[in-house]
Amino acid sequence: MALSSHTTETDKVQRAWWKEASVYQIYPSSFKDSNGDGFGDLGGVIEKLDYIKALGVDIVWCCPIYKSPQVDMGYDIADYKDIDARYGTMEDVDHLIDGLHQRGLKFLMDLVVNHTSDQHEWFQESRSSKTNAYRGWYIWRDPKYDSNGNPQPPNNWSSYFSGSAWEYDEASGQYYLHLFDKTQPDLNWECDAMRAAVYETVRWWLDKGVDGFRLDVINFISKDQSFPNAAITDPNQSYHHGCEHYANGPRIHEYLQELGGILDEYNAFSVGEMPWVSDPEEILKCVGYDRKELNMIFNFDMVDMDHGPGGKFSPKDWQMTDLKDIVSKWQSFMYGNGGWNALYLENHDQPRTVSRWASDSPEHRTLAAKMFATFLGLQSGTVFLYQGQELGMTNIPEHWNMDEFRDLETLNHWNELCEVRPHDKNLLSITKQQYHIKSRDNARTPMQWTAERHAGFTTGEPWFRVNDTYNACNAESQVGVQGSPFEYWRSILGLRKQMLDVFVYGNFQMVDTKHEDVFAYKRSFGEQGVLVVCNFRQYDVDWKMPAVANAKNVLVSNYGGLDVHEGLLRLRPFEAFAVAQGSPTAYSLVPQSQWPPLNRCSDDVTWLQWKNAAGGNVGSTMHRIQYSIAHDGTSHILDLLMGGVSKRKPEAASVISSMLQN
Repeated sequence: MALSSHTTETDKVQRAWWKEASVYQIYPSSFKDSNGDGFGDLGGVIEKLDYIKALGVDIVWCCPIYKSPQVDMGYDIADYKDIDARYGTMEDVDHLIDGLHQRGLKFLMDLVVNHTSDQHEWFQESRSSKTNAYRGWYIWRDPKYDSNGNPQPPNNWSSYFSGSAWEYDEASGQYYLHLFDKTQPDLNWECDAMRAAVYETVRWWLDKGVDGFRLDVINFISKDQSFPNAAITDPNQSYHHGCEHYANGPRIHEYLQELGGILDEYNAFSVGEMPWVSDPEEILKCVGYDRKELNMIFNFDMVDMDHGPGGKFSPKDWQMTDLKDIVSKWQSFMYGNGGWNALYLENHDQPRTVSRWASDSPEHRTLAAKMFATFLGLQSGTVFLYQGQELGMTNIPEHWNMDEFRDLETLNHWNELCEVRPHDKNLLSITKQQYHIKSRDNARTPMQWTAERHAGFTTGEPWFRVNDTYNACNAESQVGVQGSPFEYWRSILGLRKQMLDVFVYGNFQMVDTKHEDVFAYKRSFGEQGVLVVCNFRQYDVDWKMPAVANAKNVLVSNYGGLDVHEGLLRLRPFEAFAVAQGSPTAYSLVPQSQWPPLNRCSDDVTWLQWKNAAGGNVGSTMHRIQYSIAHDGTSHILDLLMGGVSKRKPEAASVISSMLQN
């Protein structure tokens, strides 16, 4: 395979609806409770569809809502064709799909087919007898024996939730594989009948109106059938990650092409979660446009960059050069080789970015949230936004005790640590600090809707404690409020849509690769160019602006204008902005005749009023307001005009205000 590491522009841009889309992820247990039982549910999601639509996203991804014993918050599925009573009914799913489609939004289901719950009928049958027809649907192996004749696991693989990845079944005298919890046995993808059942399930959901799937740890489904021992990375541990034997295993592309063929029939969306794989050529095989496997994958390079030598919960100071290398690698490689990126910073397994990599202090939280929106939202790829990220929600406060945590991964890690190192107070303290930085629970506190009791999440007692910050950080205080993280994210997503060629299909180039405080990059398409600059520090940083950048052509900014003196830019704490480069006439604007139906700005006279008030200089400003007006956006109009005509031509801003009030 001839691969390119450069982003050379081509006239043959491979356009697709899913490349131009943005995705909003919902963790249903923590999103909105509609019946007062303390758990979020489908009724709560339906209740908030207009909120999601207002944000400007195109797809809603919902974490698992299938029938489940909830050992791993729904990622242990007991029935692929039934809904867990905690979340509602199949009728609720139908209403949700209808509500989304009526609003022009698509629905993405979370599908877990590497493993099931041990309560699934398939596994109940499989463990009932060695001769049962379902025995081969899971991975069973004979034990090894120690010198005393005691059964031992078939190999030294570890579970991601601590201990061995094998569980002994007394009744049959065999072990079954579980890369995750012992209640989550791995499916055997070597079994033709099992694969056929999975594919039938996929078709069943697509026929119901689902528009695609997020595929959980999908690159784990093909294992080395000799099940060799994992490399020993820590001699003090009994078990070790065997990822080299199952991450993108020997038959992975065969399986993904079978699955991708079904998805392609429905023009469905697909994104795969793929840990432990960083080889660009291998990933390109999964997401190459013409291979028909997956549309894109979640790469872990960025979110793993602060994992220490002892694993996720050991400390490591990340470096700006590491971040730049990671982003540049994947932005350039995917663009140059026909692949595609899934852009994300947060999800149900990752903590809150402002707390993890910036500052969640009251004076910096909002600025940092908007800085990360600029950093992520203007890169090349499909943007994934996790619930609460649009508000700048933060991690669990450091004063919360261990009994407040709920996550299986965190609790198992803590219990094992307390068992083997009970007197190492320093290690226990450091590890608890790391939980507050990187535990999955940081993303799973209830959504903060209002400043009322329990943040408006429930009228009952929430299943998980609400973050203490809900009084200052909630949706009610941000929607429609100029300068809020919510409105800023809406501006970023609107800017992507208005300048599709640049921000979706354009070239990516890093700027000032060695700077340790500033992350800057350029997006370009044809004669159009945009410079994006982000200060990752909570203090002022001086930075030399490229000569081609025009500080007057600000497209978006979290401060409202730039502090430039003789080419030297004074970047304030967590400052971020995007400026257009080159001549305004180079920018392709959407003709007014092609705008969506307008609610408040609907005739040519209004257009001429604006054009005349702006002095005819619409090329450098209209791309900042077209999308906003066309979609009846009023509250974030000034955000989109920051640094533009609203300051140079006050009468133009007055005309806009009049237009929006009529």
